Amino acid sequence: MKKFCLTGYPLGHSMSPVIHKELFKMNGIDATYELNQVSPEDLAKGLDSFKQYNGFNVTIPHKIGVIPFLDNLSERAQLFGAVNTVDNKNGVLTGHNTDCIGFLKALEMADIALKGDVLLCGSGGVSRMFAFETVLAGAELTIAVRNADIEAGNQIKKEIFEKLDKQVKVITLDEVCTGYDVLINGTPVGMFPNTDACVLPKEIVQKCGAVFDAVYNPLETMLIKYAKEAGIKYSNGLPMLVWQAAVAQEIWFDCSFTMEQVKDVLKITERELTK
Repeated sequence: MKKFCLTGYPLGHSMSPVIHKELFKMNGIDATYELNQVSPEDLAKGLDSFKQYNGFNVTIPHKIGVIPFLDNLSERAQLFGAVNTVDNKNGVLTGHNTDCIGFLKALEMADIALKGDVLLCGSGGVSRMFAFETVLAGAELTIAVRNADIEAGNQIKKEIFEKLDKQVKVITLDEVCTGYDVLINGTPVGMFPNTDACVLPKEIVQKCGAVFDAVYNPLETMLIKYAKEAGIKYSNGLPMLVWQAAVAQEIWFDCSFTMEQVKDVLKITERELTK
């Protein structure tokens, strides 16, 4: 039996075991999936034990920190400087980024076009991916961050210029004063248990053309609620979570999943999340 896991800190109540279990079932795969919480200070030491797994997923705050301990990186993981999936082949660890396909598939499911003027809130591992994919799609990107994260935002700006020869703007969240064609939240603001929080004021959100929130617990964050009230296209982060898991298994098992299969797993996951 093959073994897989998710690592991050803190992990809390993750939906990943539910999702992967359903995906294993669909392809008749005999495998287990567990949570393996590792603190940032124990990451180097903890990763030695990860070679017992055939593969693992990586979440906050390790998507960048895990990279120095891997043997290889896929093209996308190298471009973004962020990893969320690791494949273990005979002790050789290869880092991948399946978040990017999950993100694009989630937008497709919500009929959101990644074009025009895009505002990205956040500068962490998943925001790096959002930033690169937005620029690769040909949109004009503005990154909005907390005052304390200006340096991280400027680092993404610098890397995009160096790797893609494209310019992006970096501002603070309190400088956002207008709507955008697409608003992307790559921060954990609004995540359980702080469900009353929103990354931007209601009046700004409702001036936007579409909203994507990487948060999926709760399914309806304040950001999503504001979008729904205004009749704006929106997606929470759950479709991206399910799709990135499906693509991770495609890497681990050289298999494939259809849109309908992913939708079935999405429905099961939504029911589990709202129990």
